[in-house]
Amino acid sequence: MSILFKGRVQGAQVTQVSAMQRLIMFFVSHFRQALGSLGELWRSRVSAIMTVGVLGLSITLPSILYVMVKNAEQVSSGWEQASQISLFLKEDINKTDVDQLLKRIQLWPEVDTIDFISADKALDEFKQLSGFGDAIAYLDKNPLPNVILVTPTSRHAGPTAARLLLEKLKKEREVDIGKLDIEWLERLHALLNAVKDLVTIIALLLFLAVVLIIGNTIRLNILSKKDEIIIMKLVGATDAFIQRPFMYTGFWYGFLGGLLAWFAVTLLLWWMSSSVSAVSELYQKSFNITGLDFTTFIVMLTVSIFLGLSGSVLSVRRHVRQIEPK
Repeated sequence: MSILFKGRVQGAQVTQVSAMQRLIMFFVSHFRQALGSLGELWRSRVSAIMTVGVLGLSITLPSILYVMVKNAEQVSSGWEQASQISLFLKEDINKTDVDQLLKRIQLWPEVDTIDFISADKALDEFKQLSGFGDAIAYLDKNPLPNVILVTPTSRHAGPTAARLLLEKLKKEREVDIGKLDIEWLERLHALLNAVKDLVTIIALLLFLAVVLIIGNTIRLNILSKKDEIIIMKLVGATDAFIQRPFMYTGFWYGFLGGLLAWFAVTLLLWWMSSSVSAVSELYQKSFNITGLDFTTFIVMLTVSIFLGLSGSVLSVRRHVRQIEPK
């Protein structure tokens, strides 16, 4: 009984070891084929460099446009926060009503900050800036109203939300006129949305072209090794085993193309930084191009590898199966 039990245990251990060996050999086989496909690219490096260059530059264009749109949105968000709603108060309200209005508005979740400019303060500033101080002295009364400048939060600084906030403020009984110059902001948002759509269309067209180019390159590679594939099938190699090196070729195309795209975008942004700095100095603003962080790099690399694998899959699964020994 004990001998039978020991035999079963030893048989289970042999089965476990063989399964572990098969798993190790699976990864070893993949590693060998991955290095072998990289070696094939090195031996035909001229054509490989051309294919990698096409893939990398095709990803560079939508990537640089994406970074520029992202930075434009950051600049526009700063403009939105700087935009203010001007509330001109009625003449017949007293200081107590004004204080109550300020306290109510400050509690609104849509409002970030408020700034009260009294009529006397506005008149003094007008005297200093306009140069008509002597003429204004002959006025019987101050013609300027009390004004409240309302700055919305970043969440409510968009065109639609700011317009809703303006309508809400105009309903206050102390407010005579409310004004918000939002047309330029709406044009800016419309322009950014149009640019986003254009970037998406350009990216899809370029990505489709990359998939077709890589697919055609892999197809030519398969046809050039037709005799080798026939011999491998005659000795019992499966389609999956034969397809694997070509799949890794697409992977390497995508990986190297992604690195090239990242380097090209970095170089272009560095080259543009001096021009952007010159423009920001004219507007007395400090602005640096950002957006090429580690996350963006991973996204670019992932998209590039996906395109390389997609092109190889479309070509490999079709043409390898068509090659059969006669």
